[in-house]
Amino acid sequence: MSEEWEVLEAKEVTKSLRKIPQRIREKYKLWIEIVRFGGPQNLKNYPGFKDEKLKGNLSEYRASRLNLQYRVIYAEERQLKEIYVLKITPHKYEEV
Repeated sequence: MSEEWEVLEAKEVTKSLRKIPQRIREKYKLWIEIVRFGGPQNLKNYPGFKDEKLKGNLSEYRASRLNLQYRVIYAEERQLKEIYVLKITPHKYEEV
């Protein structure tokens, strides 16, 4: 049985949750439960989240897809079994 992880949120997350659609809030709650009861490595069992390491200025963070538009950006502290959610943000697609 896996140990429980703690999910901590930046203040910005609380504010942004009020502005995003209800279905995204529900998907985020599901994401929290998946991470809480299996750590971020548990996300690989749910391919729809498409969890990935970020690059560039955010290379110490990871991102999970909540839908085609919204992402949850987070950092993990494995020794403490903590996840710190930095923000929930719409993903910006650049035109080529």
